[in-house]
Amino acid sequence: MVYSTIAYNCAGRIATITLDRPHRMNAISLDMPGEIAHAVERANRDDSVHVIILTGAGKGFCSGYDLVDFAEARGEQPGSQLAGGAAGETGWDPMADFFGMRQNTENFMSLWRSYKPTIARVHGPAVAGGSDIALCCDLVVMADEAVIGYPPARVWGCPTTAMWVYRLGAERAKRMLLTGDLVGGKEAAAMGLVLESVPLARLDARVDELARRMAGVPKNQLMMQKLMVNQAYDNMGLDNTQMVATLFDGITRHSPEGVWFKQRAEDVGFKQAVAERDSGAPIAEGVSRPLSPYRGAGEQAGEG
Repeated sequence: MVYSTIAYNCAGRIATITLDRPHRMNAISLDMPGEIAHAVERANRDDSVHVIILTGAGKGFCSGYDLVDFAEARGEQPGSQLAGGAAGETGWDPMADFFGMRQNTENFMSLWRSYKPTIARVHGPAVAGGSDIALCCDLVVMADEAVIGYPPARVWGCPTTAMWVYRLGAERAKRMLLTGDLVGGKEAAAMGLVLESVPLARLDARVDELARRMAGVPKNQLMMQKLMVNQAYDNMGLDNTQMVATLFDGITRHSPEGVWFKQRAEDVGFKQAVAERDSGAPIAEGVSRPLSPYRGAGEQAGEG
């Protein structure tokens, strides 16, 4: 297969998958999730490979979905169906949305389900969907200077892989997803989100050290240990959690606030819309509706 968004190479017992769109900070295009899954399968089928390293070209690991294309462009785009009512518009189909995003989730999870261990080398921002990709790896090693987080949790997104809660537990996952904050490598390691953080100058050496240590282990041993640990997460309902998260992700992009954000990105550009989203000011003030459509009527009627 000829890849357009990633690069693949193998040296000895270690395969390296590189997200290769440095001009867009390795933002996720329509082709990237499938190419990642293909490369993981390729490494799994190669008897010489024992360990897979995932990294990014250029200054970033992955900046998330390429929303400059998906959010700024007017009209219906991947991940943003039209609301209906005008000629040619059919409205939002939640299952059509789920179908596409679930496939992306499964492609990212190929890193988690790989029979061979996967290590994410995070040297620069791993943001939004980029954090999904990194956190699907077995081990994540960050540079102190790098950042990770899921800012679309503030509006227009829900992490479909749901790996935050499985890595952090409920309270710390809520701390990250209810704020949409980014954290640096040291803080990410301290809270247990990633394995460890090292200065950028030492990142390659540390990732190589871990990969070579595991590469000396027989493939069947690596496979058994990984399957055993992953089975515990499957028993905790990982697949069901991801189904709910993927459905919610579609809803966030078509809620009143999600539609507002898409319109704002079209009007002022994605970067300005993101700056407003992350500023801490109320998002889409005046757009939100009461959670219960019956609440106001009941109160006016004097019902308790």
